[in-house]
Amino acid sequence: MPRVAGIIVNLVPYHHARWDAFARSTGWETHLVELTDRDEFKVLEFSADARFNRHTLSSSEHGGRHGLFTDMDAMLNTLSPDVVCVSGWGLAVSLAAMRWAARNRVPLVMFSESNEFDEARSPVKEMFKSRLVGLCSAALAGGTPQAAYLEKLGMAKNRIFVGYDAVDNGYFAESTCGLAGNDADREALGLPANYFLACSRFGKKKNIPGLIRAYAAYHRNSPDGHKPFDLVIAGDGEERAVIVSTISECGVGEHVHLVGPKGYKELPHYYAHAAAFIHASTTEQWGLVVNEAMASGLPVLASRRCGCVTDLLSDGVNGWTFDPDNEEELSRLMLRIASDPDLRSEMGNRSREIISQWGPARFSEGLRSAVNTALANPKTKAGLFEKLILELSCRKVS
Repeated sequence: MPRVAGIIVNLVPYHHARWDAFARSTGWETHLVELTDRDEFKVLEFSADARFNRHTLSSSEHGGRHGLFTDMDAMLNTLSPDVVCVSGWGLAVSLAAMRWAARNRVPLVMFSESNEFDEARSPVKEMFKSRLVGLCSAALAGGTPQAAYLEKLGMAKNRIFVGYDAVDNGYFAESTCGLAGNDADREALGLPANYFLACSRFGKKKNIPGLIRAYAAYHRNSPDGHKPFDLVIAGDGEERAVIVSTISECGVGEHVHLVGPKGYKELPHYYAHAAAFIHASTTEQWGLVVNEAMASGLPVLASRRCGCVTDLLSDGVNGWTFDPDNEEELSRLMLRIASDPDLRSEMGNRSREIISQWGPARFSEGLRSAVNTALANPKTKAGLFEKLILELSCRKVS
């Protein structure tokens, strides 16, 4: 029975759902090693029983590079895993685990959400990445574009599996079904009768000001006989002041509601009463909120630069994609979906059907295949050049 160790920054609900499904379905000894047990927004923190074993490198939080690498070495020496799974190539905690695995000749599985288009690429950086990917025996990618990028970086196609980006579909489906149509619940939360929902951290790439401008255009251009929906935005972050200013400049203060960050138990209430979900990021490796919205039975309007849309969104079927720089296009789609309740219902049902194939079970199946592949195809000992690349990468992110 393989002993598997996964390395993450911190345990949040989607990690719990994925790894619990994997541990339960395989029966394998499963360890999840997190850098810290705290999340900067706190709202994602939760407690739940799990089949996997949880470990926290608490002393690494303020110990700098030396503390992290010392703690990781000690943890993995104690766990003695047969396979180590790391989240990408850009996190210090992942690189610390990769260094231990390379030194101890333990097979690596790489998790990757990156696509070729999510940021500008330079030949030098791509060479470094390809060398780091080359240290891994298998990979679990988010979906189709993420798998294609790993293949371009040198991972053999038959060693790449998909399904990394999953949430607890059952939780959102069951919770929202129980709340749908409950006007008393909606009114208690101060939510309007009809609204578009957006949910994200308030970072620049989330493009919330662009969404608000598109919403303002939708509101202005709504024809007689159509009462415009409101816009509810859940989240918080460094762009809040810019967002508040944009709402004021667009004159939509009565119709755009900033409801703050919402915890895991609160989120289903906001999904349940929404008419449609919008995700307008200018760049996004995946976009797990789209999974949550689809599992909640919502039609989705999502930026074409979200890494999830290739696999999860079909234009005219469960929503539409749009250019995040084209606010007019988004405003037209908002009007289109708001004006047809039957279409919204049909698209919401299709969302649930599509996302049912992208849940924790998909993650579990993909990871089982990746682990078996890694065990059957362990890498040879890292050469001097690969070791140098790994050491330089470790120093860069520390």
